[in-house]
Amino acid sequence: MNVTERFLKYVAFDTQSNENSESCPSTPNQKLLGAELVREMQAIGISDAHLDADGYVYGSVPGTVEGPVIGLIAHMDTAPDCSGTNVKPRTVHYQGGDLVINEAQKLVMRPAEFPSLARNVGKHLIVTDGTTLLGADDKAGVAEILTAVEELLAEGGPRVPLRIGFTPDEEIGRGADRFDVKGFGADFAYTADGGTLGELEYENFNAASATVSFRGVSIHPGSAKNKMVNAMQLAVEFHTMLPVQERPEHTEGYEGFSMLSHMQGGIEEATLHYIIRDHDRSKFEQKKERFLRTADYLNERYGTGSVSVSLKDSYYNMKEKILPVMHVVERAREAMKAAGMTPVAVPIRGGTDGARLSFEGLPCPNLCTGGENFHGRYEYIPVEDMEMCVRMLKHIARP
Repeated sequence: MNVTERFLKYVAFDTQSNENSESCPSTPNQKLLGAELVREMQAIGISDAHLDADGYVYGSVPGTVEGPVIGLIAHMDTAPDCSGTNVKPRTVHYQGGDLVINEAQKLVMRPAEFPSLARNVGKHLIVTDGTTLLGADDKAGVAEILTAVEELLAEGGPRVPLRIGFTPDEEIGRGADRFDVKGFGADFAYTADGGTLGELEYENFNAASATVSFRGVSIHPGSAKNKMVNAMQLAVEFHTMLPVQERPEHTEGYEGFSMLSHMQGGIEEATLHYIIRDHDRSKFEQKKERFLRTADYLNERYGTGSVSVSLKDSYYNMKEKILPVMHVVERAREAMKAAGMTPVAVPIRGGTDGARLSFEGLPCPNLCTGGENFHGRYEYIPVEDMEMCVRMLKHIARP
């Protein structure tokens, strides 16, 4: 199979992860895709390919020459932000101008709103029908890795030893939770989980979650004066005390943010849930400290125990683990050039499995897959870019 055929096959599997599930993987269909990947891997000569009890897929490709053992990793799940059920992809030879995704629903991609279209004129774009996401994040990475390996095995020639890993539940932050770093046996690795062609990422956000709980006093509104404490009103006051300019809709590049992700409550109890992000570790810690200071202020005003904050770190910026082994980044940069790309190092405004794995002893920068507009109905990927990513991965494997 070529990379396009593989990709179209994989997006037919509904593998959305579910953060409310306690199982691993969080949804059973991820194992269905994993089992299919194992069958394909064995068919192309990866004899030790297997699916473990937690839904992780592993396999190894012996080298023909001595060299570092390199891991290639992608994730099988898709984001829960938009439906991944019954994906209907189609390929459009894009000639410029507006691109109609769904005429009946009046879903149109216009270059003014989606500037990535301008650099993809003349290419064959795989798009959705506007009712689901596409799943290029990260089934493109899976397809590109397996196509590269199949071609390497068919072509022969020199190659270093490879380790292949496909993870579940990356989109809900659990992809590295049960990854067997020691058993994987790689000296370093790459996640094929990026977007725009040529992007090379070895910096990501430091990340934490914050749960802020509010305790009020419920009194009949007719006799509430100087007695009622409305937990929802406390929550509103807390939120408005956080800097407006540090919301994600006002930030870009290396700028961090705090984002209210969801909330619930009534007069007696209310809860706000946030995510906190920053590339700079000191600024990251300052953002968390602001949450605690704001709660202390409100507790002084309304009484001890009115506001409580629970903070939990999720992952850290892999840069500090990559800087001592920059040869890993240079190898990827040279592979991109050899494949015809112009490499551009960009910070990830998010996280990848590679961030967690880097802190577990497996340095793991992130590579482009060619996809655009991930996690939504305007997602697309150029066939030509996937093919170029396959060439990049093959060059990485060459000594």
